[in-house]
Amino acid sequence: MFNHNNLTGLKSKPPWLLCLLINLMPSIALAEIPSPQALLSQLRISQKDITRLNLGEVVLFDVDSSGENELTAGVIVHVLAPPAQISLLIKKDGLASLDPLTISWGLIPTQANSNILNNFAIAPGNDEAKEFLNVTPGDQFNLSTQELNLIRANTSKKSDKASEIYRQILWQRWQSYRKNGLNGIAPYDRGNNNFIDPNTDLKIASQVHDLASDYFPDIFNAWRNYPNISLPLGVEESYTWSYRFVQDRPAAILTHRFIYGNSNGEFIIARQFYAGHSFNANQLTITCLPYNHGALIFYTNRNFTDQVSGFGSSLKHLIGDKLAQKQVIDLLITLQKQFK
Repeated sequence: MFNHNNLTGLKSKPPWLLCLLINLMPSIALAEIPSPQALLSQLRISQKDITRLNLGEVVLFDVDSSGENELTAGVIVHVLAPPAQISLLIKKDGLASLDPLTISWGLIPTQANSNILNNFAIAPGNDEAKEFLNVTPGDQFNLSTQELNLIRANTSKKSDKASEIYRQILWQRWQSYRKNGLNGIAPYDRGNNNFIDPNTDLKIASQVHDLASDYFPDIFNAWRNYPNISLPLGVEESYTWSYRFVQDRPAAILTHRFIYGNSNGEFIIARQFYAGHSFNANQLTITCLPYNHGALIFYTNRNFTDQVSGFGSSLKHLIGDKLAQKQVIDLLITLQKQFK
């Protein structure tokens, strides 16, 4: 990250060198955190719903879908804690401590080695481990052709072999994303030459107009082009792995997150660039703004899954959007209770 102290002595440099050095500096986050009133007005939240927020109730807003395979949710809630305190909790564990569906999780430091995933484990001998070791192309697990071949090559009878292979897959996916960003995400092999590419979905999610995109152009630009652009000044990034129940089955998930904040509020953008099954990828944003002795949280969620496309898509979307909203609402209500 650029240190302003590095400017000391630059004035003594030749003008051409000074211009070159300035052009090589990381971009500064020209982030103008909005007021809660500005976002409420932008979303056309009624006075009646503002009263509901002040009473601690949850208010929903529409998030435009970019395609038939995307489920969306927009939720606002008032929490009796300052934005920085909420952001600190998210930095600590990504809200995993508040999520009853989480089995295990961990941070992945940017300089980590593969041992960082040692706590990830599929219980030996259960159906999930057996099905993983006997997997075929399809939607039971989200796996690339290369990953399927890695599993097929296994001849070991060790009870924890499923966990060992899955850790290898997660480590390779994290390394590939860390080096190449969205272009490093391998597509999922569904069989019969049919492939699902979460790369495409997440590129769309990073480009569509978001509630906060007008206020944080540098952050969204770095997000779209990661890792080819230096992080804007003041932005922190982190990675996590988690193992949590999705549709009553445990799923491995890899998440990348940017966090930016100052005295006016906090902004978080995150993407789940790998999910073990049921959905293909996810992007969310959280904007926390000071409000009435606490904070208003504006939460947008974009979930990509091929389970809602094709025949009956409209009905699947209606059901899927409601489920997506419920999961976000449940998590935010738990967060709200944490600070009462």
